[in-house]
Amino acid sequence: MPAGAGDAELSVAAASLGSGLTVGRLASEGCSWGGMLPEYADVPLAIVAGLRSVCLGLPEAYEEPAWVGTRWRVRKRTFAHVLAVDPEGPPAYARASSTDGPVIVLTFRSPVDELDALVAGGRPFFKVSWGADVLGMTLDEGADWEEVAELLTESYCLLAPKKLAALVDRPLG
Repeated sequence: MPAGAGDAELSVAAASLGSGLTVGRLASEGCSWGGMLPEYADVPLAIVAGLRSVCLGLPEAYEEPAWVGTRWRVRKRTFAHVLAVDPEGPPAYARASSTDGPVIVLTFRSPVDELDALVAGGRPFFKVSWGADVLGMTLDEGADWEEVAELLTESYCLLAPKKLAALVDRPLG
């Protein structure tokens, strides 16, 4: 992805966070697994658009609704998932992020050594319990959107086939 791509969308996303969270509701009927989903707060569309601009700029990446929130995948492997945590849940994310909301949470993959360093630095990063290389990040008005883009790119490269990962421009360092 060319340097600077998606900057406008990420700026819109950051501005949206500063103006407060929306509290739309997830439509819980018509779930493909046949059951009812609990209703949780929605992620502001500007945040999804900012993340989308980064994620869909990666080879063969695609977006789909998750059980809650939105996720981005490559070859059926989730490399990013964004959702809103509110007082009603989802409880596993609320526990992991040490909040009962409202907050926007982004989860992604990270090399374990980098994950440990980010978690040791504290907020906005936190470790989740459902994957050795899964890291969580709260997105608020102070989010560093360049860092978010780098972390999502790294997450993609960890899960993408080597041929696809080789096509990605990655920051040096």
